[in-house]
Amino acid sequence: MKKIELDLPVYTFHIDFAGHVSNIVYIQWMEIARLKLLKAAKMPVEQLTQRDIVPVLVSTEIEYKVPLVLGNHVRLEVWLSELRRASARLEFRFYNEADILCASGSQKGLFVHRGSMRPYRLSDEMRAAFETYLICEKG
Repeated sequence: MKKIELDLPVYTFHIDFAGHVSNIVYIQWMEIARLKLLKAAKMPVEQLTQRDIVPVLVSTEIEYKVPLVLGNHVRLEVWLSELRRASARLEFRFYNEADILCASGSQKGLFVHRGSMRPYRLSDEMRAAFETYLICEKG
């Protein structure tokens, strides 16, 4: 079981009026990480949409601990903490260059048929590809 890691710079356009990374940027980074996880599982979103399967978000939660500011580099980790027949829970951790946990988050996603927007049940092959990134942490 493994995590996907991304290294992301903080740019001037990420900074809000309070002088730290805006909350919307965390959402954008989560989207980038989700797309990287899909690609790593050999299911890039472009291929899924060609099959009329789309991943949609059901919920997003973020807990901010230490602000990220201009000049920081962010290490973002993402993995699955739950995998069901048509849905998954993703976990995210944001660290600065000093390896301090700055934020944590989770999202619940659902696979749906594009036309009907009804849940799409993952095949056993698709589930097996995702299980590489499934880490059930205790405690």
